[in-house]
Amino acid sequence: MKVELLHNTPLHMIDLALTKCWDKEVADPRTRMYKVCNKYKHSSALEHVSLTFDIDGISRACLQELARHRHTSLTVKSTRYTLKELRGDYNPLDYLVMVGNSFIDGMNMLHLKRVQEALLDGVSNDVVKYMLPEAYKTSLVWTINLRSLQNFLSLRTDRAALKEIRELALEVFKQVPEGHKFLLEDYVKEG
Repeated sequence: MKVELLHNTPLHMIDLALTKCWDKEVADPRTRMYKVCNKYKHSSALEHVSLTFDIDGISRACLQELARHRHTSLTVKSTRYTLKELRGDYNPLDYLVMVGNSFIDGMNMLHLKRVQEALLDGVSNDVVKYMLPEAYKTSLVWTINLRSLQNFLSLRTDRAALKEIRELALEVFKQVPEGHKFLLEDYVKEG
């Protein structure tokens, strides 16, 4: 899995929004942002800052979990076009997320071979995609605002979360600009 921050809105947008409804005489804008948005939970101002990430190599299972966070935008690599690559020689490790269970990983590799056979037999990509294992890799561009990112990190860094999305959430947090992290640190459950 690879995660790269592509773009982020500057924090001053939050402070600008806060000055519309909170005391403007605070000496330190960071203190105001933390106090108002995190402590007092007046978090609508966080929606004015968004972050865009390039995410590569997550499974379709992880993508399903990610899509449950509805206040985000996802643009996902077309399965129709990635299936064209399976018509030739390929390394299964380039197309599957390994889960560390030899039985499951072996079955996924066998299943991917069956996908290739269906493609070579002339079954259309739009039909073959129904055969894909959940471990099949995908890539996307993902945009999320800070308020939604707080919620995402709170849920997806928890030990109860799917291991892969937990790893994704921690990697996303690592990519957040250092100046933005003080608004998110309370929501990350590392360890």
